[in-house]
Amino acid sequence: MKPPFTRSLPLPETSNFRDLGGYTGHAGQTVKWRSLFRSDHLAALQPGDLADFHALHIRYAVDFRGDAERQAQGYSLPDLEQIALPVEPQVVQRARDLLDAGETLTAAQTHHLMEDTYAAFVLHNQPQFSGFLRLLLERPAPLVFHCTAGKDRTGFAAALLLEVLGVSREDIMQDYLLTNALYRHPIQSRLLLPPDALQVLWRVHPDFLNRAYQTMQAHYGSVDGYLRDALGIGDAEREQLRSLYLT
Repeated sequence: MKPPFTRSLPLPETSNFRDLGGYTGHAGQTVKWRSLFRSDHLAALQPGDLADFHALHIRYAVDFRGDAERQAQGYSLPDLEQIALPVEPQVVQRARDLLDAGETLTAAQTHHLMEDTYAAFVLHNQPQFSGFLRLLLERPAPLVFHCTAGKDRTGFAAALLLEVLGVSREDIMQDYLLTNALYRHPIQSRLLLPPDALQVLWRVHPDFLNRAYQTMQAHYGSVDGYLRDALGIGDAEREQLRSLYLT
């Protein structure tokens, strides 16, 4: 049966804007369409895009970008409240540090740096991702969450949310990897890194998200243990989130 909505939404000045609805969750229920959206940054939206954006009735935008990223590419959209939960980007700085030390930054090294980045999400950014899930509990209105490319910080947040809602690991990974089909990286990068490294940074790989899962398992025993002990999302909060976002 044809789904009632399209997952990828063609807002011309975004490239990774999509709906998390439609996945099968806990007890065979379905994640609600047109409630939870993930995206790359919204700073490039043009006036002609606003009618389509506002037709989605999105009330809040959770912005995982770091402080400098938000200052460089800020945005203000009518009737949209922005909520900053900054996760400072570390991988580019670490890559530059290697280059400054005279090392050659290979694709394999960059891949490893990206895996470390996802481990750091688990271990060092608990307040931000806890805040994200608690916001969904406290303010259940249509919401978009994003970072710069909508792939790493946003991808990890989406995986956590879908885990809470009882979506299968296979579907979570499928949603995560959609970035490789949808994200349009800039033609000219300001990152000043070798092309091989940029090709790794501009894509997602199962190893990256799997490193986050492995880190949760190693430090908290399971994803459930991480959600409960690190993020404060126990059984009661999970049930409430499921009641809000499953149908």
